[in-house]
Amino acid sequence: MILAVLFANVEGNILIERFHGVPAEERLHWRSFLVKLGADNLKGAKNEELLVACHKSVYIVYTVLGDVSIYVVGKDEYDELALSEVIFVITSAVKDVCGKAPTERLFLDKYGRICLCLDEIVWKGYLENTEKDRIKRLIRLKPPTEF
Repeated sequence: MILAVLFANVEGNILIERFHGVPAEERLHWRSFLVKLGADNLKGAKNEELLVACHKSVYIVYTVLGDVSIYVVGKDEYDELALSEVIFVITSAVKDVCGKAPTERLFLDKYGRICLCLDEIVWKGYLENTEKDRIKRLIRLKPPTEF
């Protein structure tokens, strides 16, 4: 299951978060842990360079895209390899929506469409869609078979 998908700015403020199967009392811990992990390791990282961490039975794959850090947390069948596929689809969708690697301002301007993309990619903790064209059609709120 994909436990969390978080987007943060360079200061460590959470821009978007999606938790699945994580109790509310544990979410603050995860937020602070992921932001600290990114602050320690993402300095000087290249765009879309994947970093991997493991904590107990939980896997974390994270990267930086423009001015935004992206974290994906999973367990069980969502190991580091599966999560790298998830984060690849997410970064690709964000770049498509923004037209390039986003600045924080551009990311916030496109917030609604990014949230729609995220909801189409990860649904209730599972990877739902990976095809770029299908995601584009779904965020336009048209049936997936209509061109």
